[in-house]
Amino acid sequence: MLSNESNDLKVSILASGSSGNVTYVESEKKKLLVDNGLSGKKITELLKKINRNVADLDGILVTHEHRDHVHGVGVLARKYHLDVYANAETWEAMSPIIGTIKTEQKYLFEMGKTMTIGDIDVESFGVSHDAVAPQFYSFHKDNKNFVMLTDTGYVSDRMRGIVSNADAYLFESNHDLEMLRMGNYPWHLKQRILGDKGHLSNEDGALALSEIIGDATKRVYLGHLSKDNNLKELAHLTAVNILKEKETGVEDKFIVFDTDPVEPTSLFVI
Repeated sequence: MLSNESNDLKVSILASGSSGNVTYVESEKKKLLVDNGLSGKKITELLKKINRNVADLDGILVTHEHRDHVHGVGVLARKYHLDVYANAETWEAMSPIIGTIKTEQKYLFEMGKTMTIGDIDVESFGVSHDAVAPQFYSFHKDNKNFVMLTDTGYVSDRMRGIVSNADAYLFESNHDLEMLRMGNYPWHLKQRILGDKGHLSNEDGALALSEIIGDATKRVYLGHLSKDNNLKELAHLTAVNILKEKETGVEDKFIVFDTDPVEPTSLFVI
């Protein structure tokens, strides 16, 4: 049976990386952003490239308070009267950054809970990162599932259980270990990135993926790549080699790797 695309879950990764993060998720009833680490002007331009209008947005889900995730949240929410969703700790931490949001636009979305937003069931889950209470999201609609998982130092068994066998992923592949170790970052920053509350390396991300993807998985985007300590080709090669080594059947799953897009990915149907 052919899919009725008006009823489908659609996604575009507009930006991913330390310069700004924002992902667009759309259903028949809701048009949402996950994070907005970009200026209002930039997000408007990126949405136009996928033939979407910023004025049609309904809300923003926030993962954590780091500036590359929340820089533009306040401006966009105030200008277009968008609902904003975050857990209580993140609200407190990001308020000085994003400014005042009207009470009627503020929604508490606590970690480990599922919230129905329009016709999408959104599940939140905690990650291990150096923020007050970082959480990412799994989107469910009509037996289809899109998972976002970046900004974590490791993937626990609990996290694997929540995000396994999704139809599509945005998954972290932040750095190449040797590039980071031999690079110019100060030692304290290298320690932060390599720690349990830092970021997944290409190898660790691919190993986690090998235990998570399943028969339903058709698309994987590698995200949050470091501009200084990674290469797109290296992230791609590491992931493909490890998934082949682990005999995941990657060739048969039509896994698509796209890394730290400078231009937004096309709007794809889950």
